Amino acid sequence: MTNLDTKTISLDNLGIKDATVRYQLTSDELHDITIEKEQGVETSFGALAVKTGEFTGRSPMDRFIVKDDITKDQVWWGDINIPFDSEKFDKLYDKVTNYLSNKEVFVRDSYACADEDYKLNIRVVNEYPWSNMFAYNMFLRPTAEELKNFSPEWTVVNAPGFMADPEVDGTRQHNFAILNFTRKVALIGGTGYTGEIKKGIFSALNFILPVFKNTLPMHCSANVGKEGDTAIFFGLSGTGKTTLSTDPNRSLIGDDEHGWTAENTIFNFEGGCYAKVIDLSQEKEPEIYGAIKRGAILENIVMDDKGNVDFADTSITQNTRVSYPIYHIENIQTPSKGANPKNIFFLTADAFGVLPPISKLTPGQAAYHFISGYTAKVAGTEAGINEPLPSFSACFGAPFMPLHPTRYAEMLSKKMQEAGVNVWLINTGWTGGAYGTGSRMKLKYTRAMITEALEGNLENVEFVQHPIFGLSMPTTCENVPDEVLNPKQTWADKDAYDAKAMELANSFRKNFAQFEEMASEEIIKGGPIA
Repeated sequence: MTNLDTKTISLDNLGIKDATVRYQLTSDELHDITIEKEQGVETSFGALAVKTGEFTGRSPMDRFIVKDDITKDQVWWGDINIPFDSEKFDKLYDKVTNYLSNKEVFVRDSYACADEDYKLNIRVVNEYPWSNMFAYNMFLRPTAEELKNFSPEWTVVNAPGFMADPEVDGTRQHNFAILNFTRKVALIGGTGYTGEIKKGIFSALNFILPVFKNTLPMHCSANVGKEGDTAIFFGLSGTGKTTLSTDPNRSLIGDDEHGWTAENTIFNFEGGCYAKVIDLSQEKEPEIYGAIKRGAILENIVMDDKGNVDFADTSITQNTRVSYPIYHIENIQTPSKGANPKNIFFLTADAFGVLPPISKLTPGQAAYHFISGYTAKVAGTEAGINEPLPSFSACFGAPFMPLHPTRYAEMLSKKMQEAGVNVWLINTGWTGGAYGTGSRMKLKYTRAMITEALEGNLENVEFVQHPIFGLSMPTTCENVPDEVLNPKQTWADKDAYDAKAMELANSFRKNFAQFEEMASEEIIKGGPIA
């Protein structure tokens, strides 16, 4: 089947016939082929720049899961997990593989999950060379020895140039990303956005690990301290997940997707990072900035004739991105695993200026806030948003979670209690008033609070309870002014603060109503108290 010297492999078993197969090419080779095909250009950094076409982000309404014997009674079906007919999948799969037959295709064997006991072997078949380079960056890279007897468990078939016919194929429109757990296939077509490849496998693992492996999958970043203690950072886009986990004093495990095993270890799913680069600067994000070199892929950025990138230019999309292998970051944990998790941080950018900058959560509160997955959208981030809007994404990653959110929350609660983990809610958003009146929390204060929590220095300080959310707020923290720690004290108009806090509390309650039926009494009591 495989000849590593000539780098060829047969795809007949996948239904792809007479293709010219470019197997396991290096990152350098794929970089050069992309430029030769005029599908990308080289920037002044040496990195490859590509445009993903019509789609510059994921298309959640076009993500499907085949409803079959494995999934029908397990998946939380609805607007997020949209069912797809098994027979229609088979027909669409055959159309895609027929489309790829007789073409040049790029094939990569790789794996997900850095813990040997949970490794998932993946074969990725791409129509475009730069999509295959993305797979090199984002999945874990087998050694030559591991490749000799490599047997893929899952297959990603990625054909951006194939357009579905919704009336015939059962899709919503011409693009689609479909998971089939019986056939163990992620089928992606009609979109060049590379994030669909990464998130397809992430979504599959979010089903496989809890259902079959007793392991909690998490949309989080993680790092390890010099004493071997692991910290986990949950957070939606714009809350500081990548920034705060990239710490010169701690080794990075990974920036986005991890598992927490029954053996109480944390492992990265991935072999790389996929970071937003909007307004990126060397001063603000030195590690990410330094990772942009040959081997990295910049997506949908704007640059001048000399290859100089303008990271502030969002004329193509707000969602400008870079992917790079994790070894482009200097201070990393090898392999990408950690033990002894001691602290979990839930990051939120509260644009209402209501939540404390740091508070300690009980197990019930932790489960409640995990299921809620709160942050806020501010003006300018999306068309039509003129004032802050609360935004909830269950488990800080609802679009990728096939099971009911309470399944993940109960696993997290159990693991937290067994491991004796401290859970903190961190507000990286506004202080002194809502967006437009107050100001963004200073990064140096947030870093100081996280450092004090990690070093155990908040264990012996006095805490007070937030009167509306019931959260425990420290009254003092090294290198942070005391008045910053209690959000109400930072507002000039204290009555206005109370009114805004009640408004946000009601938003939490309204959002949580959809989960109450399956939530325990302890979790329900973890919500606002007033």
